[in-house]
Amino acid sequence: MGMEMRSVAKMVVAMAALAVIMATTTTAAQQQFSKREKEVFVQLHNKARAAVGVGKVAWSDVLAAKALEHASYCRKQHIPGKYGENLWWSSVGGSTGTPAEAMSYWVGERPYYDYRSNSCVGGHQCGHYTQVVWSRTAYVGCARVTCNRNDINLGTIIACNYYPAGNIYNQRPY
Repeated sequence: MGMEMRSVAKMVVAMAALAVIMATTTTAAQQQFSKREKEVFVQLHNKARAAVGVGKVAWSDVLAAKALEHASYCRKQHIPGKYGENLWWSSVGGSTGTPAEAMSYWVGERPYYDYRSNSCVGGHQCGHYTQVVWSRTAYVGCARVTCNRNDINLGTIIACNYYPAGNIYNQRPY
């Protein structure tokens, strides 16, 4: 094979690889929360917070924009940063994601938080719950995104960001 043919072959291989990468790209369709859904998020946060005697949170559009940025990646991993974060995923083909579903999941971790030892018990998670009730948190903002790959619905993600962040090592939430 001549030098020119090898260059053409390499270019074809590179173009094929790019086509595969583009074909498997995850896309995200954002669904803005309505004014009522934002109010529900704040109400449900404040209900959980009142149950342990901590102050209220208010909605932040800045935090909601940051949450949308993360949710648009359609990844289950938390993104480190200056904000606290909770993530909720629907099952594939399941719900489109409501504030009540996400909050039920997060606040549902309450039985697994042991205040005395300031830890999660029984091998369960409880960090979503402790972020919801973190006493110094004053603002919350959330976003919802439906994730697709090759026109296949991967589910819906709800991300909420919190400021100031909670879950600070060796500190109690309240």
